[in-house]
Amino acid sequence: MISHDHYDHNASRVVKGDHVEISCAQGCLSVKNVDVEGFETFHDECQGSKRGNNYIYRFSMNGIKYCHLGDLGHILDDGLIEQIGEVDILFIPVGGVTTISAEQAKRIISEIKPRIVIPMHYRISGLGLVLDNLENFLKDIPEELIYMVGNEIDFVPEDMVDEMEYWVFSM
Repeated sequence: MISHDHYDHNASRVVKGDHVEISCAQGCLSVKNVDVEGFETFHDECQGSKRGNNYIYRFSMNGIKYCHLGDLGHILDDGLIEQIGEVDILFIPVGGVTTISAEQAKRIISEIKPRIVIPMHYRISGLGLVLDNLENFLKDIPEELIYMVGNEIDFVPEDMVDEMEYWVFSM
């Protein structure tokens, strides 16, 4: 699923093997038993005039509801939050600068209320882009709600928790 076609994000040309590319899709489709819905948003707070469009993807697999916000650059309105609906696992940018800030991410999280939050698009060692670091996002979150999960994980329905958790992948 490609949220936007910027050179530093869309590397679909290097994906090998059997796959289906979903690029800038809006509306509903079903691909290999995965139900996907795309929602058009913006990569900035100026309705795309700075950085263009962004697509949010909501999809379901094996009874788990995912939402990937891509490079979202603005707060979501109530109508879109309602359309997105119930979310088990939310992938959300938290590094600011070219996407929403850590504080904006926390606001969106409080409105969507996922079971598991996976922060993404933040500063890591060796990255040339100027972004805020992950610690800026995690600083006010109770330590017992933050789980370091390695760099690969299988999501299974039994992992879905009642109290919100934050899962951080290693680099």
